Amino acid sequence: MEFDEKSENIEDNFKDNVDDNIDDNIKDNNEQSFEENLLELENIVRKLENGDVPLDNAIDEFHKAMILVKSCDKKLNNAKESIAQLVKDNDDVIKFNIEE
Repeated sequence: MEFDEKSENIEDNFKDNVDDNIDDNIKDNNEQSFEENLLELENIVRKLENGDVPLDNAIDEFHKAMILVKSCDKKLNNAKESIAQLVKDNDDVIKFNIEE
């Protein structure tokens, strides 16, 4: 096996593990409010932008940030669906489209 093939295998395994781990951690972050998750995400971004974080820690912080992003996105989508359902249940509103 050549170096490139080993590198690809390691990268694929890493991505699979990260995706599984992110899904597990999103459940934990759902207990926090959207605002708490967003504040934590902003703090991580600030740390990474300053460049004072060692590489290993930066990778961990980036991983935490991705978990927070997915959690925030899920909360926003749930809010959109709730609003759309509320509007749908109200007979006075004829049409409601969420533009993305």
